[in-house]
Amino acid sequence: MNASPPALDSAAPDISSFSLPSGKPANFLRAVLALGVGGFAIGTGEFVIMGLLPEVAKDIGVSIPQAGHVISAYALGVVIGAPVLAVLAAGWRRRALLIALMAVFAAGNFASAMAPGYLSLNLLRFATGLPHGTYFGVAALVAATLAPPGRRARAVGLVMLGLTGATLVGVPIAAWLGQYFGWRAAFVFVGVIALVAIALLRCDIPDMAPAAGASPWRELGALKRKQVWFTLGIAAIGFGGMFSVFSYIKPTLIEVAGMPVGGVPFVLALFGLGMVVGNLVGSRLADKSLMRTIGGVLAYAALVLAVFTFAAHHVVTAAFTVFLIGTTVAIGPALQIRLMDVAGDAQTLAAALNHSAFNMANALGAWLGGVAIAAGLGWTSTGWVGALLALAGVGIFAWALASARADARRPVAVACEGSAG
Repeated sequence: MNASPPALDSAAPDISSFSLPSGKPANFLRAVLALGVGGFAIGTGEFVIMGLLPEVAKDIGVSIPQAGHVISAYALGVVIGAPVLAVLAAGWRRRALLIALMAVFAAGNFASAMAPGYLSLNLLRFATGLPHGTYFGVAALVAATLAPPGRRARAVGLVMLGLTGATLVGVPIAAWLGQYFGWRAAFVFVGVIALVAIALLRCDIPDMAPAAGASPWRELGALKRKQVWFTLGIAAIGFGGMFSVFSYIKPTLIEVAGMPVGGVPFVLALFGLGMVVGNLVGSRLADKSLMRTIGGVLAYAALVLAVFTFAAHHVVTAAFTVFLIGTTVAIGPALQIRLMDVAGDAQTLAAALNHSAFNMANALGAWLGGVAIAAGLGWTSTGWVGALLALAGVGIFAWALASARADARRPVAVACEGSAG
């Protein structure tokens, strides 16, 4: 007797974590804009420091590699903060939680701008990263709850557009401010954007209550679900390929493609544009066929990353391939929706963990790419590393499908045995 696995590639049942106040219909577009501005602030704050490391190093009296530790400190804050805050704030009303998270982020950036030295800056960047994952997790759940039928992934994609759009608009503006007024001005700029986001969240997000019975213990129940771990594994490993290439893109373009230093910002802008395009297209595809989108984007990423090893030798082909690598972010909204579908009544923790997984992908991809370069395999070896990570993601995806189908068949087989007896 055959049975199809539930919710593998179809609209999930109504598993909303929130309830809307009666008589107060939300304006979907205004709500998504408010959530997206918060994402824009976080994206700008996360990535701008990468272009200001020399200025930071000189000001606080350390080497550039040591200054790079502030990036790792922020990422560590994301990885730790996402599950901890999601569990502790399980019973909070959603608007209040979003505002509180953005307030911590704003305060962290203003404080970072006043950090007197290396240790204090690292501690403040760690603290600033704590609300990152929980904000995006809760924002995605709120957007999906408010979305019209059949448009959950597109709603999540619009929220994530704030993050991807930051690489195209917010980061260049903040970097310019940092170049001309000092790196501290960049963090002040990010803090101001966060304050704007707080005002918009207060005005445009409905006062949603958590689901009845929400508690830290129930959120921890997400960790008992195999499909949650499979989905997080896809994000942490399969998405690492993008970071293996992007982490070393500047020396690769200069040393391999022979690109002038002045051309690198143009290619970085292409990467940001690719992220925006991938986010929009991926969210639409996910609404049509969620699981096919996840599997398809992983296979596409493996192909594009492998092509980069050859395309990197010429300026034009290298630039175009970097754009294509940026589009692999298309998997983000699909994985976020998949987590909502498999987390049951523990969606807040699962959704927040998605961003911990993406930061783990960042660390894993950059580390393995560095290992390949240090081993003497050349700058372009990062493309092969990325392709292998994407293929590993395909393997985890296939394992997840097989496990879901086996779980779906098991109750049917038990039922058949019972009727036969």
